[in-house]
Amino acid sequence: MMHQAIFEKDPANKKMTVTRPFSAELPLVWQAWTTAEILDQWWAPKPYKAVTHKMDFREGGSWHYAMVGPEGERHLCRNDYNTINPHESITAVDGFCNEQFEFNNDMPLMYWHMLFSEADGTTTVKIDITFDKAEDMETIVSMGFQEGFTAGLANLDEYLAGK
Repeated sequence: MMHQAIFEKDPANKKMTVTRPFSAELPLVWQAWTTAEILDQWWAPKPYKAVTHKMDFREGGSWHYAMVGPEGERHLCRNDYNTINPHESITAVDGFCNEQFEFNNDMPLMYWHMLFSEADGTTTVKIDITFDKAEDMETIVSMGFQEGFTAGLANLDEYLAGK
């Protein structure tokens, strides 16, 4: 069963909330969000691919990855993990990077708070994404975040359906 992502924007609080159910048990969904080899299979919207350079999934660790386009163009990103409560929640900071995987100060940072919950074999991931300022959220939205993330989450549905 295909589910839809719900995007709620709250510019006054510099926050966007994305809620997305998956027809899979929580341990499998958790693994898909926390394992580089699996993230590489679904994170990027097609025809892009996610390519992990390194991942250290622990509090204080990070995920360095590239979004690689069909013409070979690369957009480097970094996700720094702040808190991890296994099978419950993750907080992280995500942003675009330079070749040394240092955050690009000209691009907005996204502060992610992901909550995982399961009921009747359906796992819901609720993500609160906050920004330093409302304009940063507008920038990310104008870059196609909602469309791209929706496509990536549909890729995750496909991955989970094959498990």
